Amino acid sequence: MLINCFSCTGPSAKKELKLAHGLPVDHPVHQAMEFMAQRTAELSEGKLTIEIYPAEQLGSEQQCVELLQIGSLAITKVSAAVMESFTDAYKVFGLPYIFKSKEHAFKIMDGPIGKDLLLSTEDKWIRGLTYYDAGSRSFYTKSKPINHPDDLAGLKIRVMRSITAVEMTKALGGSPTPISWGELYTALQSGVVDGAENNPPSLYTSRHYEVCKFYSMDEHTTIPDVLVFSQIIWDKLSAQEQEWIQQAADESAVLQRKLWAESEKKSLEEVQKAGVKVNYPDKAPFIEKVQPLLESYRDNEVIYSYIKRIQAVE
Repeated sequence: MLINCFSCTGPSAKKELKLAHGLPVDHPVHQAMEFMAQRTAELSEGKLTIEIYPAEQLGSEQQCVELLQIGSLAITKVSAAVMESFTDAYKVFGLPYIFKSKEHAFKIMDGPIGKDLLLSTEDKWIRGLTYYDAGSRSFYTKSKPINHPDDLAGLKIRVMRSITAVEMTKALGGSPTPISWGELYTALQSGVVDGAENNPPSLYTSRHYEVCKFYSMDEHTTIPDVLVFSQIIWDKLSAQEQEWIQQAADESAVLQRKLWAESEKKSLEEVQKAGVKVNYPDKAPFIEKVQPLLESYRDNEVIYSYIKRIQAVE
């Protein structure tokens, strides 16, 4: 079993939860999780502890979610884009320019809308705890900067295996090409794709900047990571234990956002030192170009209601 001590009896029984993810130990998300584990132990005075298994020790992101659903793993981190496969509602995070700013995005995530989404997958045995900042995604390319949507015409752009990512790139005029993250460096090098889109730390840590020398900060999507908990295991915890975990998770999100901001700044500095030209295009033409995509969800009651709720928040 990946979770133990649930068979222990008596009021003084100690419980250990297993947390697994696919990121390296120097990643801001891992550092936030370490803080969460520390706070859980402190709040519970050692009655509840979290053991962390980083770097895919217990499997890929998808495998960790599956372990979560059967109660063999307590906690993992998953991109909100991956959560689209469990409920339509999460697609709202993948919509371009749905947020007016970083502050607006945090307001949504930390408020009632964010909470509704976190609890929208309970029937799939997945309970969201909090959101971690994964920055905003922008285009990076080999041959030229993207200053206007028209510059994407004829370019093959790697996207995640996400319906909204494919639709967004098409709407902006590019040719979306889903490729796994691990295969992308070679695909860029060999010309299978002309570019990709991601946040600054991902561009830096992946070393894609060695191939792509143009980074256009259009910041089309702001897709967070989601810290998720096994609903099966959650239901076995006492109300007090649930409170400790939720508090530790919320506090870890505050730290993670600070660490992420530092990581973004450093990553941009490093890729520019390596010869990447960073440009900041006018976002207005990009925003205008994707409006029909947002309106195309009018017939989807779930997604469109979230779009309207998000747009109504100032």
